[in-house]
Amino acid sequence: MSFKSGAAVLGLTSLVLALTAAAPRPALSADVPASPNGVYIVMLKDKPVVTYEGGVAGLPRTAVDSTARIDKSAPDVRRYVGHLAAHKSEILARVGGAVKVQDYSYAAAGVAARLTRGQAAALAESPDVLFVAPDLRRTAADYQTPSFLGLTGSNGLWSRLGGPAKAGEGVIIGDIDSGITPESPVFAALPPSTVDADVARRWRGSCVAGTTGPAVVCNNKLIGAKVFGPGGVDAVPDEFFGSPRDYDGHGTHTASTAAGNHGVPMTVDGKDFGKFSGMAPAARIAAYKALWHKADNTTSGDDSDITKAIDEAVADGVDVINFSITGSTTSEDDPTAYAFYNAAKAGVFVAAAAANDGPGVSTVQNNYPWVTTVGAGTDDVVHHATLGLGDGTNEVGVGVGDAVPAAPLVVSTSAGLPGADPVKTAQCYSKSWDPASPQGFLDPAKVAGKIVVCDRGVNDRVDKSKAVHEAGGVGMVLVNPTPNTFNADLHAVPTVHIDATAGARVKAYAGTANPTAALSASRADRATGPKVASFSGRGPALATGGDLLKPDLIAPGVDMLAAVSPSNHQGRGFDFESGTSMATPHIAGLAALILQRHPRWSPMAVKSALMTTADPLDNDRAPIRTDDGALATPFDRGAGLVDPSAAADAGPVYDSTARDWDRFLCGQGSLPPSGECHGVIDASELNVPSLAIGELSGTKRITRTLTNSGDRIWAGYAVIRAPAGITVRVDPPVLVLPPGTSRTFSVEFSRTTAGSGQFVFGELSWEGTGKAVRSPIAIRPR
Repeated sequence: MSFKSGAAVLGLTSLVLALTAAAPRPALSADVPASPNGVYIVMLKDKPVVTYEGGVAGLPRTAVDSTARIDKSAPDVRRYVGHLAAHKSEILARVGGAVKVQDYSYAAAGVAARLTRGQAAALAESPDVLFVAPDLRRTAADYQTPSFLGLTGSNGLWSRLGGPAKAGEGVIIGDIDSGITPESPVFAALPPSTVDADVARRWRGSCVAGTTGPAVVCNNKLIGAKVFGPGGVDAVPDEFFGSPRDYDGHGTHTASTAAGNHGVPMTVDGKDFGKFSGMAPAARIAAYKALWHKADNTTSGDDSDITKAIDEAVADGVDVINFSITGSTTSEDDPTAYAFYNAAKAGVFVAAAAANDGPGVSTVQNNYPWVTTVGAGTDDVVHHATLGLGDGTNEVGVGVGDAVPAAPLVVSTSAGLPGADPVKTAQCYSKSWDPASPQGFLDPAKVAGKIVVCDRGVNDRVDKSKAVHEAGGVGMVLVNPTPNTFNADLHAVPTVHIDATAGARVKAYAGTANPTAALSASRADRATGPKVASFSGRGPALATGGDLLKPDLIAPGVDMLAAVSPSNHQGRGFDFESGTSMATPHIAGLAALILQRHPRWSPMAVKSALMTTADPLDNDRAPIRTDDGALATPFDRGAGLVDPSAAADAGPVYDSTARDWDRFLCGQGSLPPSGECHGVIDASELNVPSLAIGELSGTKRITRTLTNSGDRIWAGYAVIRAPAGITVRVDPPVLVLPPGTSRTFSVEFSRTTAGSGQFVFGELSWEGTGKAVRSPIAIRPR
């Protein structure tokens, strides 16, 4: 879900070369990649409902602007959908034998169909086909944070919106994920409100009860639920097929984080964890199940179903979409990317996960500019537990659990069943994790009554404690063999999570005669935060060669306690989860609050407000670091940690429209959804709230435009923190913007002493009236 770009265009000669290099590619040709499941997604050059401006005889315009939502029951819309249906049928008939799998009309115009590769290639050559893409598999991008993010208290954003009972009121959030657990108290009906009638008027969705499991019942909080797939996903037999009900728990977690009700008591395994609240507790939720739980404990969905979920969500009238799902680092011809393009054009804000392939460089996903790409950080709470060894030494780690009195200590590699796989034994696989070994890997005779040392890796962290419990162990020491996050999971036995250095000391002691250990009860301590989680996807984005900075910003995503499905969580209604999946719904919910305060703002204006007010400093007012202690760069943290209170009162914004995105796409050699190019721009020229140049040779000038969408005059002056070895000049250095006006300025970068091939970082901040408007800078000299 991403795009690539080249260098900037300067001078007549380079302009000619750039236009030649940027000539739009034709639709995918005979070289269409093979589909892993035999399904191909065929996108047409026809405009979908939300962007159709007219032009077909007898079919009036159906497009909506960014402040309205479509009415899919309107006669004009229904006639145009019928027109699209006829065209899609005619196109599929050209190859014969095609079996339609999904149909898209609202946020995309196309179909997913079962085809041979030859048929797909033939359709790709049709003049009325935009592109044909294989149906790819996507996976889920896996404490309470309202106070950490400044939502609570008399000066918090909730208070300024009328309190938590009003925060997010009237805004509809669509969650595309693994479904919903409707009985969870976080989705209980809201008290009657004056906005109920308006929500009912705008809402065009439905509530699918489902054909398996208890019926899904909606209310004025959970206003809609639909199911798509599982397609080619080999889901576990216990999944609720034909139902939007959540088996995995991932969707329930993300939906509750975005908009779960306020003040819901959380008692887990007999422990009181206080009261829960989502970011926008008064917002409405619509759940779109397109991910399915698999035997390897991953949660996946096919592009064909995910795209259909986007199509339906836009048609149903959502204002915000949460997309805690992986994407591509490089793809230009991605169906969901085009669906999100049209969703954003129609005024729907999209929060998308940066994915969990960090900390390596260029691992960030969902890199297209019309969504807000979210990385994950920690918050300001850490749960500590102490491991006391029999030799009198202590190791402090992370964990949530009760105390364990002194007990024998054993390393898993010394406690395996005869002939058991040594790697799986070291990692403490449970009996259910590897169906080929139903007896498990740990020997009860060697584990019963003991505290077991297990290595992190492959199987879930909580599966390891399950294996210890199955074998009769009373506690676990979880060791990170390599640098990684520390997680306070709810384990089957009390657990402390430590690093490799401490783990080596513990394992060495465990090799002595009669080793023992004890675990303290966990305690909650203040932590320096945020720190960027090691798993969070990093830039520079391969999709644009570093000319578009991603991720956009970070939000809390480590050890987030939220609602889950009891089906896959040992009967628990709440559980801890970590991932950019958990960070993304924070942004979706906060966007709902911004839209409530500024209902006429475009998705890009909301994105700009969130980014330009994000904080690059932690709660100790020092620069944000990664969880291994290194200084975080904009490729780790984006603009910084989201600050919703500041975003709600943001100054001027960097806005952009579909016309800008079209020129961006054409500049990368990709066809826009319109199928035509009318000008090109380099990715670094797109009017986004960050400044990035993947290749700077000598001097380059780029432009940005600020728009004052407020009701007061704004004035600011440029404050530059130049990247090392780069000079930066802003022209003009002072801007004055009356309400409703825009002003363009240029930023000129010149290399002086900066080395070649390595990114250097800085910041441009407009300061003066009201909040500073900050933009991170990333430059790679060549």
